[in-house]
Amino acid sequence: MQLHQLAHTPAVEISPVITDEEAAALARTTVNLFRAWQLSDTEARILLGDMAARTWARWKDGEIGRIDRDLRMRMAHLMGIHKGLRYLFKEPARGYEWIRKPNATFGGLSALEFMLRGELADLATMREWIDAERGAW
Repeated sequence: MQLHQLAHTPAVEISPVITDEEAAALARTTVNLFRAWQLSDTEARILLGDMAARTWARWKDGEIGRIDRDLRMRMAHLMGIHKGLRYLFKEPARGYEWIRKPNATFGGLSALEFMLRGELADLATMREWIDAERGAW
């Protein structure tokens, strides 16, 4: 395919770029979310793409360093999951509890166990499922 042919290709929706400032805010919010979900350090680090223990410890102390594209996307999906749960459950505590409850939809795994498989795609799938459940599609 030649370049001039690409110019006539229909536009695809492109996700907006997450700025460095937005990524730092996402990181701080993610730390707070993980506290609300009562995640262990190991669980938190897995959800963040197998983050190094020292890096996670610094994040919890408010020291946020460079955040790569994969990590930005992971946090964006986690915030989407959180937002979706807030729509599904009027009481925030119910949403926080729900992530640990076994769910037949996920083959008996809890939402957290499903996400702890560690792949970015698992977070995206969970976000899509929650969005579909709340009728966002």
